[in-house]
Order: sequence, then C-alpha cells, then structure tokens
Amino acid sequence: MQEIYIDRSGSGFPLVLVHGFLGSSDMWRYQKDFLKKNFTIIAPALPGFGESSKINSVSSIEEMASIIINSIKKLGIDKFHLMGHSMGGMIVQEMVKQSPLSIHKLICYGTGPIGDIPGRFESIDVSRKRLADDGLKATAYRIAKTWFVKEDRAKNFFLCKEAYENVIKKSADDALVAMKNWSGINNLKNIKNETLIIWGEFDKAYNYKQVETLNENIPESRLQIIKGCSHNVHLEKEDEFNSYILDFLKD
Repeated sequence: MQEIYIDRSGSGFPLVLVHGFLGSSDMWRYQKDFLKKNFTIIAPALPGFGESSKINSVSSIEEMASIIINSIKKLGIDKFHLMGHSMGGMIVQEMVKQSPLSIHKLICYGTGPIGDIPGRFESIDVSRKRLADDGLKATAYRIAKTWFVKEDRAKNFFLCKEAYENVIKKSADDALVAMKNWSGINNLKNIKNETLIIWGEFDKAYNYKQVETLNENIPESRLQIIKGCSHNVHLEKEDEFNSYILDFLKD
C-alpha cells in the first residue's frame, strides 16, 4: 500500500490527530495552528480520504488503526498523545488496543464504543443505501450538515465540503462498512490511559449514551460536554475546544 499523507508541524511532545468519516488532515486546521506551539502535531489523512484520497481505502477500523500506527513508527515516533474524532475516535480506541505502550494521554471526541451507532440520526445501512442511490456528493452534503448546529450555514462548513469533494463512493462505503462491523465496548476497561471525552450537547451522530458508556467504563476518564454545539465542536467553538485540549494535555 502507498504511504498515507501525514501533515507534520510544530515542536514538542508528539500529538497525533485522527480525523473522522469524510474528513481530512485539514479538518484539524485550527487545532494545528493553536497546539503546534506546544506539541509536534502529526495529522494523517486516512486512506481514501482528504489528502490521501488517491490511496485505496480499507473497510476495517482495525486496519485503519494499524496503518496509522505503522506510519507513525516510520517517522521515528514511539510515544505520543492521541486524539480521534467520530470514526477517528473508534480508530484511536483500536490503536490503544493494538499498541498500548505507545500512547500517553488519550482524547475520544464525538465518538462512542460501538460502530453501528444506536441513536444515530439514521442507521449506517440507510446511509449506505442513500450513498448508493444518491451518490457521494449529495450524501456527504446531507450528512455533513448534521455535524453543525447551523448546518451548512456554519462558518466552517466549507472545510467539510473541501474534504469530501475528492472522495469517491467506494471510499465512503468502505468506511461505513468499517464502522458497522466494529465494536470496542469489550476493551474499554483495558484502556489504562488518562482519557478526556468531549461531546457536543446537540450531537446527532453519537448520543449522550455513547459518551456516557465511554466515561463509565474507561477507568481514568472524564467527560467534558460543550454547550451549543453539534458533532463538530472543534469547528463550531474552536477556541473553547482548543483550551480544553491544551489544559488536559499540559495538566
């Protein structure tokens, strides 16, 4: 497999940022700009998405996790903080399972322990059918709107649009299959890392039960709910989000 794209900036202890479904490295634009003063930021683009859109996608969360772990090792990095958003939050849970000694602090953001997400605005099977019937761009636009309280009027909706513009249908479908077939719920009690869980109070992709399950089962975890946001807190209230991340990692 070709090497995935990795954006690297800043200096200090490494912080790896894993984007979600239909995302890209650039979805972390405001976090990279803010956190690179304190950390070396490693922001990969998953195979089939964003800056890695020309690379063949995979249909397994476990494989996505393995690809990122191997890519980080090739950079000569053996210990790092780790944050994942949405599907990326599933991937980082799997990374902890696969390489527990590599990860220091963990941030699970807008995510849950089950890939076939109960209470999602629509089932993954429905999303796959709509993708097949309506095509990638119509489906991506419809889904991305749910990630913001102001939907497509949100100031940073354009970053989502830029991210999904070059994605092909197969990459999106592979990711939906990967999510549907993944569960990390049995491994939560094995996550020994100090963990911050972040959730927007109006998230339509992952309801409160999902983050509550993470918080109740990961031994060293705490939950931060951010008011007035949906699924993309980091693009809705980026300053508040960045402040929580920095405080947690520097604590």
